[in-house]
Amino acid sequence: MASRPWRIAGVFSLGLCLLLCLTSCGQAPPDPSTVTVVIESSPANLDPRIGTDAQSERIDELIFDALLKKDKQFNLQPDLATSWETPDPLTYIFHLRRGVHFHNGQLLTARDVKWTLDSMRNNTLLTGKYQAYRNVSHIDAPDPSTVIIHMQQPDASLPWNVSDGAIGIVPYGSGRDFQQHPVGTGPFRFLQQEIDKEVILERNPQSWQTVPKIARLEFHVVPDATTRALEMRKGSADVAENALTPDMLWSLRTDPKLATVSVPGTVVQYLTFNLRDPYLRDVRVRQAIAYAINRPLLIEALLRGQARIANSLLPPNHWAYQGQVPRYDFDPGKALSLLDAAGYKPARDGIRFHVAMKTSTDEGARLLAMALQQQLRAVGIGLDIRSFEFATFYSDITHGSFGLYALRWIGGNEDPDIFRYAFASSSFPPRGANRGAYSNAEVDRLLQSASIETDQARRKLAYARVQELIARDLPTLPLWFMDSVVLYNRRLGGVEASPSGNFYFLETAAPLRAKK
Repeated sequence: MASRPWRIAGVFSLGLCLLLCLTSCGQAPPDPSTVTVVIESSPANLDPRIGTDAQSERIDELIFDALLKKDKQFNLQPDLATSWETPDPLTYIFHLRRGVHFHNGQLLTARDVKWTLDSMRNNTLLTGKYQAYRNVSHIDAPDPSTVIIHMQQPDASLPWNVSDGAIGIVPYGSGRDFQQHPVGTGPFRFLQQEIDKEVILERNPQSWQTVPKIARLEFHVVPDATTRALEMRKGSADVAENALTPDMLWSLRTDPKLATVSVPGTVVQYLTFNLRDPYLRDVRVRQAIAYAINRPLLIEALLRGQARIANSLLPPNHWAYQGQVPRYDFDPGKALSLLDAAGYKPARDGIRFHVAMKTSTDEGARLLAMALQQQLRAVGIGLDIRSFEFATFYSDITHGSFGLYALRWIGGNEDPDIFRYAFASSSFPPRGANRGAYSNAEVDRLLQSASIETDQARRKLAYARVQELIARDLPTLPLWFMDSVVLYNRRLGGVEASPSGNFYFLETAAPLRAKK
């Protein structure tokens, strides 16, 4: 049993090595300052008021700016707002940077910021980000450089919800079709998108920040992980960030044209259970699944050790992290006892019941599903894997059409408001990401209390209790925090990895020579 995930990884690695040996050099593009990035799926929506998937948020961060920006330690710093102040718990005043223009030449003013936020609050858009601004009463723009946000009640998360990754400022009047031609103020501007094929950006020569050295960015959608590795080996792609399996990175380590850089990451891999499912609604079943999963083995077998076990969605170094919660170390004996107590006895084939796991066609996601299938079968749970292209997969889980699924939180788990967005009873889609339909009155009360508490020590106590309850009820099982790894062509200089796995390094990286 314990060796099977290793065999999956080993066979996969061997197949990859054989394929890599058969590749030949790709053709160089006509523009040597074009940089090609391979990504697993198309961004779901490049309107920063709507898109919540990883690809949308990462690319949006290059096209748009927010009022504030997180630094490498996740502290808030100025961005479009040069400064901000809170004269009282119900008022936030942001002073905007002067002379910033949108890509269409329009001058950025407070009216654009007000429109961006109001359109997310007044049903102009149908967006899952609505709940992040639920405590806003109204917004004033008394002059072109000042935005005043008035709150109905204190909301300690408001500054985070106007920072990068959470939002991007769009021009006044931007409507529901904005995703087709997104216009921002960022260092890169949108050229075109072809769904399931590519997104093309070009540098913004009028950027208020340092103008990028990369003239053109092409994000090529390559759903198959092996093909992504081949594109990197051939030289037809320049960057793959957290887009290859550890086995692939291992296989490519000796290629003289390629290099890697990595840091401990904040991206958390997790499982979400659908509490509407007739089996998964029983907390004993969810806990049994958690005990049946051998996370240390999976980290070694599938990730080559490039991850840390997670016991919360918050990173361990976060100020609100609570480590003293119920834990689910690998214990198949406990899993069997829980399933027996729940009344699910094994049939002749050893299977007690079946649950459906939906996954994308990404190779890493499918390998994880296969390994989970093997481990759960050992305790009598049949895991039926159903793989779909990412857009279909994401639509299905948003609409509650799943038994369980695996995804990653990217960026959103750097703010404890992630618990409200993912677990509050008011956050069922499309108003949030409570896709598993979890509801707990005490969790709701604690999250409400934490959202209006301005004293950080008291907020920490509330979030600590939330983490204890979430770990007990297990609507979601955090699996591990993944290392953030960038594989890149050595013709690029200035490549860095970030804990969040974003693409900010592309704003300063430089092509050192043409592709070969």
